[in-house]
Amino acid sequence: MFLLRTVRTPAGLGTTAERATFATLHTASLAAPHLREGLGPAGAARAVRHLRALLGTSAVAITDSARTLAWDGPGESRHRADAVRHAAPALTAGRVAVLTAGHIQAAADGADAGESGPAGAARGSGHCDDPECPIGAAVVAPITSGDEVVGALLAYAPAVGAGLARAVEELARWVSTQVELAELEASRTRAVEAELRALRAQISPHFIYNSLAAIASFVRTDPERARELLLEFADFTRYAFRRSGEFTTLADELRNVERYLALEKARFGDRLAVQILVAPEVLPVVIPFLAVQPLVENAVRHGIEGRPGVGHVSLGATDDGAAAHIWVEDDGAGSDPEVVRRVLAGAHVGDSVGLGNVDARLRSVFGDECGLVVETALGAGTKVSFRVPKFAPGVQVP
Repeated sequence: MFLLRTVRTPAGLGTTAERATFATLHTASLAAPHLREGLGPAGAARAVRHLRALLGTSAVAITDSARTLAWDGPGESRHRADAVRHAAPALTAGRVAVLTAGHIQAAADGADAGESGPAGAARGSGHCDDPECPIGAAVVAPITSGDEVVGALLAYAPAVGAGLARAVEELARWVSTQVELAELEASRTRAVEAELRALRAQISPHFIYNSLAAIASFVRTDPERARELLLEFADFTRYAFRRSGEFTTLADELRNVERYLALEKARFGDRLAVQILVAPEVLPVVIPFLAVQPLVENAVRHGIEGRPGVGHVSLGATDDGAAAHIWVEDDGAGSDPEVVRRVLAGAHVGDSVGLGNVDARLRSVFGDECGLVVETALGAGTKVSFRVPKFAPGVQVP
């Protein structure tokens, strides 16, 4: 049985040049996701065959600074191990190099003699001992990330002309861009993890002491209530300090908010009134981990603490077409709008780390249009709201 896979050419691409352009862009789009995994063996192995298709050469190899990551095409058994030696001119000088058959054979001779790099490549001459091998010459171009050479792209052919050299150089630049994007994504992930650690650190001093103090007050007067609160506290901290990813469902986040509010009501008693209104259809929506609880904590701490009488906190989530609209509102003391702007711009003002942290993570994941919207004024309470899409690429619960 033969499996035939075809790529449908869009209507309107009638000329030869247009069809060639579409084919090139399509092939590049197949390689890009694998290169966006970073310059490693797995991604390189999946991308290299698409790069070879773009160049149309006998073989293509990808190396990092110390090893051959991937090879596609004939000659692998003879030349793959030497590809990183062939790449030495690009790795050391950071520029495109053309290798003749003598250079390719010299690298193998140097390896056999225990030499590598330019020293081995400078000696010996001759062709591969396989008369059918199409590896007669090569173009080597550096793969860079920023100002650093991190690898090389090698295109092998029976002979090399100026056109191939230019094509390999341009393709290596494109590969470099994909590798840089992968590193930016890795940096973003590290930044998100750091922000989560900062948020967890904020939870510890502000909340844990007060919760334990409230629980302790019930140990003698109402042991059953103390036991229930201890279980709520254990579940809250287990969720808040979990290590299972940066996303959660709105339903799970709200369950943890309810635990938090149960502990705060044990502390404030009748002074804290809470209303929660959530549309069932938005409960499965995926949001950044700890995106709602810090907003509720801010509402309690900055809206209720320090004011006389009963403080009201409301939490809501509604279906807004392709998005979920989520908000937290309090009738407390409110804030200076200029201070809020500084917090959302990244400044650390007082103990408002949580607000800026949540805003930064929402924008990083969903875009600026999904950042926090804060409505507040001194003496007028505060409402914090945001929208998240119901579905977003790459956003899922592990």
